[in-house]
Order: sequence, then C-alpha cells, then structure tokens
Amino acid sequence: MGYLNVSSMARKEQVKKIVIVLNSAWQGYNFRMNLARELKKNNYEVLFFAPEDNNYSNKIRREFFFVNINFNAKGINPLDDLKTSYSLFRAFKKNKPDIVLNFTIKPNIFSAVVARLLRIHSINNITGLGTVFIKKTFITAIVKLLYKISLACSTHTFFQNSDDRNLFINNNLISKDKCNLIPGSGVDTNFFLPVIRDSDTFRFLMVSRLIKDKGLHEFIDAAKITKKNGVEFWILGESNSENLTAISKKDISRLSQNGVVKFFDKTDDVKSFLNKVDCVVLPSYREGSPRSILEASSSCIPVIVTNVTGCRDVVDNNITGLYCRVKDAKDLASK
Repeated sequence: MGYLNVSSMARKEQVKKIVIVLNSAWQGYNFRMNLARELKKNNYEVLFFAPEDNNYSNKIRREFFFVNINFNAKGINPLDDLKTSYSLFRAFKKNKPDIVLNFTIKPNIFSAVVARLLRIHSINNITGLGTVFIKKTFITAIVKLLYKISLACSTHTFFQNSDDRNLFINNNLISKDKCNLIPGSGVDTNFFLPVIRDSDTFRFLMVSRLIKDKGLHEFIDAAKITKKNGVEFWILGESNSENLTAISKKDISRLSQNGVVKFFDKTDDVKSFLNKVDCVVLPSYREGSPRSILEASSSCIPVIVTNVTGCRDVVDNNITGLYCRVKDAKDLASK
C-alpha cells in the first residue's frame, strides 16, 4: 500500500470509504485484516465484499462492515458471473465507495468493470495467475481477454513479481504506466519470529491449498523416497478447495494411508505449526509471492521451493533456502 501514500491521501481528505473485494471471507480474514486495520487507523471507512460463510464473515464483522457477494471461484457459467456483477453494482450504488481494492481473479475482472461503470476508482491486485495460466486451454484465452477489459477499466494494478507483470505487458493486457510491483502481501515480522526447537524429529512442512499445481504429488513422492526414522512430512491446507485441480478428501486418505505424510486441515494459526518444524517446502508450478515461504523465512526456517516464477523471487538460493526442479520429485528428494 506504500504506492497509495495512505497518510497523505487521508490528510487531503480525498478518500473516505474503501471496499476490499475478495472471493472468500477466509482469505479476507487471514490475509487482508492487517491492511484493513491500517486503513482504518488512517481514518478510512473499510468494508469487505465477499461470499458469506457464517464463520470468517462473522469474524470480519466484529471489526468491519461485511457485504455478501456470491463469487463462484470455480464456475465458468456466464449467467452466474452476470448475477455476481449485478450484485456488485447494487452494493457499490448503495455503499458509494471512493476506492475499490480487488483481490483474486473474479473480483479483479468483474469488480473493476462494475466500478468503472459507476465511475469509482479501483485498484487490482494480481497476487498470482493460477491454474488457467499454468495449463493453457481455451479458458486461458478467455481469461486473458477478460483481464484486458478489466485492467483497462481499473485505475491501477499491482503485481507481486516481475514475471507476471512482464507477461501482461508483453501480451498487451496492460500498459506499463498503469502497473507497479509490490513485494508480496507482506507478513508481520513481529509475529513470525524464530523459535528454538529441541526435538529428535526433523519435520518438513508444506503449507498450501491441496491442489495439484502446488506440487502436492511431488511432495508426497519425495517423502516416500526419503522417509526414514526421525523424519516426518506434514501437509497443512484446505482439502475442499474450489479449484479444477483440487485433491479430494478421498484421494488424500488414499495418499496418506501408508503413513508417509501427515495431513492437517487449514488453520488460522500457521505459526503454531511453524514452531514445530525444521523446513518448509513449496514445490509449486507457479506463484505470485508465496505467503507460506515469507512466513517461514520471517521465522528463520530454511525452505525448499521450485525454481519458478514467484518462488525464486522470495528465496535466495543456497542462503535462505534451496531451489529444486519443477515437477521433479527425485530432485526435490535430493534437496
């Protein structure tokens, strides 16, 4: 948010109300609350627009106004997206924000267009490109077209790594003067601190959504190769992610039946897991700026990541961690 010069803008009274738009309340609560609190501290009124989930949406309501907007992150039905766009239109008209901050694909696309129709400034945050840019299909072409339209409608766009930014510029999806780089969403370095462990067990931890593109299978295969006494492999993440490459609970049970890997469901307390492990691993196929690795590094825990976009931006090879080859379980095991 440094590029917005929040304090200066607040003093000039140019902005009074900001809406943060996301495709899940869980993400809002776990990833955007510090941003919202900082904005509130600088005299902004902050609202969250995201799908109601009767859990994290209520947690957000303890501090901020929350509006239910039904984003279907997995769906590709244009009628559903039209309904979402109409819901956004009505919510923007009613709440009259001065600036809209969009996160994740569908909010970046549809919220930016609706905001432009209502002459509201919007800022898109492209924190990663996701499955559609990893496995190119006709959907990729559609998403690129939608991005081109939405980014033309937005006031400004932030990328979290130079590869993503250059990809969009080189594909004429955005002009250079309408985008900047920021080094990830940030972590609280006063919270994620080093902890001295005294244990005979060496633990590797992978923190991510349980989807193929995060390198889940490679991590499990590498664990099978290197499994021995005194070494454990943990996976922490959401098991019902709305993603086309999501791993089902049935598959998770099958993959872990031999006790090679221990699975834990997603949590709001990642720090308690980091305090118990010795290395964090993310063999992802592509990232924006992986938060799990930033949190591990802030905690002085060594990491292993694939040498791909996003991951190599936050790791100094052979200093803060090691690179491994993408989609290569044997190379991951050797690291």
